[in-house]
Amino acid sequence: MKYRRFARIGGVLLNHGLDELIPKRFRPWYLSLARNALFWWPNKHKNESKGRRLRLALQELGPVFIKFGQMLSTRRDLLPPDMIEELSLLQDKVPPFDSEQAVILIKNALGLQDLNELFSEFDKAPLASASVAQVHAAKLKLDNKDVVVKVLRPDIKSTIEADVDILITVAQLVQKWLADGKRLRPVEVVKEYKRTILDELDLLREAANGIQIKRNFEGSDSLYVPHVYSDHCRQNIIVMERIYGIPVSDMAALRAQNTHFKRLAERGVEVFFTQVFRDSFFHADMHPGNIFVSYEHPENPKYIGIDYGIVGTLNKQDKRYLAENFIAFFNRDYRKVAELHVDSGWVPADTNIDDFEMAIRTVCEPIFQKPLADISFGNVLLQLFNTARRFNMQVQPQLVLLQKTLLYVEGLGRTLYPQLDLWKTAKPFLENWMKEQIGPKALFDRVKESLPFWSEKLPEMPDLLYDAMRQMRQLPQQLEKQHQTQIALQTNIQKARMLGKLAITLTVTTAILHVFEQHWGFTLAAACGAGMAWIFTFLRLDS
Repeated sequence: MKYRRFARIGGVLLNHGLDELIPKRFRPWYLSLARNALFWWPNKHKNESKGRRLRLALQELGPVFIKFGQMLSTRRDLLPPDMIEELSLLQDKVPPFDSEQAVILIKNALGLQDLNELFSEFDKAPLASASVAQVHAAKLKLDNKDVVVKVLRPDIKSTIEADVDILITVAQLVQKWLADGKRLRPVEVVKEYKRTILDELDLLREAANGIQIKRNFEGSDSLYVPHVYSDHCRQNIIVMERIYGIPVSDMAALRAQNTHFKRLAERGVEVFFTQVFRDSFFHADMHPGNIFVSYEHPENPKYIGIDYGIVGTLNKQDKRYLAENFIAFFNRDYRKVAELHVDSGWVPADTNIDDFEMAIRTVCEPIFQKPLADISFGNVLLQLFNTARRFNMQVQPQLVLLQKTLLYVEGLGRTLYPQLDLWKTAKPFLENWMKEQIGPKALFDRVKESLPFWSEKLPEMPDLLYDAMRQMRQLPQQLEKQHQTQIALQTNIQKARMLGKLAITLTVTTAILHVFEQHWGFTLAAACGAGMAWIFTFLRLDS
């Protein structure tokens, strides 16, 4: 199964002529020879643009590849505009599956004989269709509310598992044969990705994620999360409030309503850092197809987020190190950045701090306090890779999801407001967060959180204190007793050693007397002495 799928992937890529996307200077002669040998997989889309060929190929290969295309679609600084426009269609305009099949799946999941039992209206034509599911508009019969019904594509799990197994095989080869294989930890990264994408196939989990993030941003002016009708959600079905907003990628519509782009871009950064550092629970699939802008108050714009199938979390240690790294970077304290990388174990402990500091300075100083429009992300990325390789910096699989989300946010900011100073926008937020974590307020909050526990234990404190004092008073006597026991044990061991030596001597003497046929009385006496010595030796050891 794996090898058939691998062959199919190769065939689709060649049938769409994607080998031509590799610049000629990077094509060795043997690659061209191999391509000519595979003549039964000709390029069937010669008249199509490269962007369209790439989009069609990723679309045909399925969800794992579509998600890769979605991420690329946010990087207008890395790909030409025509390719970005084509890849943007992968965000919510993937060809849908049969609507009648979707109706059957919905009825079976909700235990309905007819959709009219729950919905007064149901539009069989999909409202949107993405990599793992499609969405239908409907109206609830009970309260006449507009909703959307999201239903998973049939047999999607087997396709994803097959593709991820191929990625794991490739990762194993990379880890074994590539010079940087162990440092890049590709197998762990792919396994982390597998866990993430399989979680996305459980829509009950997505419903719970949406409810949690909605609670985190209750009353917020920055982000609105639609209501989830959890009673009507199943593992392959989710019913949620229908939202009305402008797709964040629709720049013309945003301009038409005089949206305040600077504030919108800054709020995107604010929402991201709030989710990561305040909540440790962040939307990790923030491609433009999942982000809308409310029609209300364009001068004070608010985001609307959907599709919470993929979320990320950070443990306290990683979150603390990341925040300290960001703040040190914002303050241009590159030595602190270098020391934090060593302390966290992200680079080896024997790394030369001075050299590492200089390397970080070389990468970061040219981009500091520049708007996104003036930063060549491709160049920065290349320098970061070279620095990581030079200092044997290991990839952190638990942070890959965060890094991908940061790419989305940075790409979104670059599109909405290229003059955005990402560092200046994020610095005050992180500084305030750090003060809350390590300042007097943080100490007060921790004490406040512990009060219920201490109030429960307080009545036991006098007894515990009395027991502790009594044990402390008896401690000298216990120590003296242990000391005497230790002395007696050492004495017994010394006597046992002496008796052992005597037993060995008498045993050897007995053997010699027997060999030389000396008087039997001497032999018997020596044998008895040896036996008694061995007995006393073991008795001493046992005591």
